[in-house]
Amino acid sequence: MQESFLHFIWQFQYFNKTELTTSDQKVVNIIKPGQHNTDAGPDFKEGKIIIGGLEWNGQVEIHVKASEWVQHGHQSDPAYDNVILHVVWQNDKPATRTDDSIIPTIELKNRIDEELILNYNRLVNSPLQIPCENQIRQVKSITLMTMLDRVLMERLEQKAFEVVRLHQANQNNWEETAYQLLCKNLGFKVNADSFLMLGQSLPYKVIKKHSDNVRQIEALLFGHSDLFNQEVHDDYQASLIKEYEFLSHKYSLTKVLYSVHWKFLRLRPANFPTIRMAQLAQILKHNPNFFQKFLEVQSLKELKAIVQYPVSDYWQKHYQWGKTSAKQMVQMGISSVENIAINTVAPLMVAYGKFMNNHDYVDRAVKLLEDLKPEKNKITDLWKQMGVDARSAFDSQAQIHLYNHYCLKRRCLSCNVGLSLVRNQ
Repeated sequence: MQESFLHFIWQFQYFNKTELTTSDQKVVNIIKPGQHNTDAGPDFKEGKIIIGGLEWNGQVEIHVKASEWVQHGHQSDPAYDNVILHVVWQNDKPATRTDDSIIPTIELKNRIDEELILNYNRLVNSPLQIPCENQIRQVKSITLMTMLDRVLMERLEQKAFEVVRLHQANQNNWEETAYQLLCKNLGFKVNADSFLMLGQSLPYKVIKKHSDNVRQIEALLFGHSDLFNQEVHDDYQASLIKEYEFLSHKYSLTKVLYSVHWKFLRLRPANFPTIRMAQLAQILKHNPNFFQKFLEVQSLKELKAIVQYPVSDYWQKHYQWGKTSAKQMVQMGISSVENIAINTVAPLMVAYGKFMNNHDYVDRAVKLLEDLKPEKNKITDLWKQMGVDARSAFDSQAQIHLYNHYCLKRRCLSCNVGLSLVRNQ
């Protein structure tokens, strides 16, 4: 038995209330079970319960065993003095407040339908990656669709929260925030942290002063990221090194990155940090006000026009300094543009919309995801095998969030799909 299951039972009152009494035989009538509390303190707040003919208003605490009250130290915590009822699976010890008064207790051990317990255990103890994998076809499509809508918004909220944290760290400067977010996401998973460090230590206001000169932007990016390496291979590299020395002195720039921070191993050349840096330089050159442009994006085509530029002549023929390539690198691929849409533009819209109290930006972010092709990865493949196809990035993002934050953690009772299977509805 798990406490989360008892929370579910109490919240929805899925137990036999016939002749319900406390451990000292006082009749219990539940008027309001209370609101589930996900913060610190008792499990349910604002409950209304009649015990022995007297109406009580207050909090409800739930445990598997009543003795956990003492194990958790509630008997000496004033925050639990307002608990009016202790709900347990097994009543093995009285619970008391700080003044030693005994808290009324009810035991649910023989009051819960065995089928509910069986359905719950079948899910949370499933060896499958997605607990309901073998049962999901029993679930109504509207139930699954509603859950996917819900978790997509949770995912956008989560990403927007990260943007808000950056925004606060940047003293509410949206341009710096958008620049740092773009840097981070151009690093993808492998070099995301290093790219973010670059954006945070090389201010956008410095780059913006040189937005008409891509060579100077490249000098700032490559020099400040320490991607020049120790050996000078050609004249172009030498000219950028000289340019960075001048600019870093002019702006009193302090390096926080070194070549060891960058990962090239097992990356395709198109994903090398050197190429991503060259692509970033082009975006910053052609869009000195790219933050505002991102907010106005309504389609993938519009975003491509903002971020998809040919890299400079040197990087069209190189993947690393001094190493020419037979294959020409022209511009950012479509999958990278889609990544920017999903992980930079949409979260930025949601964060800005919440900051400005303008829900239109949130709607625009959702529409953008709905217009993008679905992502393809191990998680979306798993859902597809179950018969749950992703029609857009909206769906694939929802599937990823549902899998990582509910399925893997066995939070079936917090999921509409899991709830319907436990209830057998």
